[in-house]
Amino acid sequence: MTILVTGATGNIGRNVVEQLVARGAGVRALVRDPAKAGLPVGVEVVQGDLLDVDSLRAVMPGVSTLFLLNGVVADEFTQALIALNVARDAGIERVVYLSVIHSDVYVNVPHFAGKFGVERMIEAMGMPSTILRPAYFMDNEMTIKDVVTAHGIYPMPIGDKGLAMVDARDVGEVAAIELIRREQASAPLPTTTINLVGPDTLTGVDAAAIWSDVLGRAIAFPGNDTAGFEQNLRQFMPNWMAYDMRQMAERFQTDGMIPEVGDVDRLTELLGRPLRSYRDYVAQITA
Repeated sequence: MTILVTGATGNIGRNVVEQLVARGAGVRALVRDPAKAGLPVGVEVVQGDLLDVDSLRAVMPGVSTLFLLNGVVADEFTQALIALNVARDAGIERVVYLSVIHSDVYVNVPHFAGKFGVERMIEAMGMPSTILRPAYFMDNEMTIKDVVTAHGIYPMPIGDKGLAMVDARDVGEVAAIELIRREQASAPLPTTTINLVGPDTLTGVDAAAIWSDVLGRAIAFPGNDTAGFEQNLRQFMPNWMAYDMRQMAERFQTDGMIPEVGDVDRLTELLGRPLRSYRDYVAQITA
């Protein structure tokens, strides 16, 4: 049978596809432009869009398991509900959904609240699923690397509570493991939730100190100015998204992204290796 991966050309989706292929799974990837997909040999690349019901209906036949990933877009919630409804209509009873950690806590942050709503739909409709709840992606730090190295500051207002940042490669591997576990089960498995976190919970000061150690020079943490953060983001993203990111940063400061007891051990056992660290990631992108 076949595992359908949405969002297959993004950072997380590519990692999921590569991990599935490495494990010998049959993969169908939903993409907007197959000519630009660049996915591994053997992946069935199909054109479609999560708001195009006809294209979704066309790709579902033969699919046994769905990996649902929605980007942070204004209609993310609608996309997810349509995809899950079409999958249910097609008889798919095995789902892995990429949500976000503390979706039930960051209730005023649009993309968190949307994901929490999708989780509630999955629960209310009795769809057997794994809910993956990743913390902040280390990979987002690529967007600030030049600022850190050129100006000597760590500009993300991540606060003093701490974020258990996670590597996208670890997210992709756990997702693949769960997809195959559900795919190979003789019957649909009960719904479960997994927090995806890194091995360390870091504050803004901690992150700046790691950059300092890796670069061999002082990197400062200027503080938690969320208004300035929003204004900077508005230079290269829509204002609604910049506002969404500001709301998220403010919840970083009041709540953090804190693992539950046992999260790190559970993931380490699942992967059979240590989780990738933030220090190693910074060293990698600055090498």
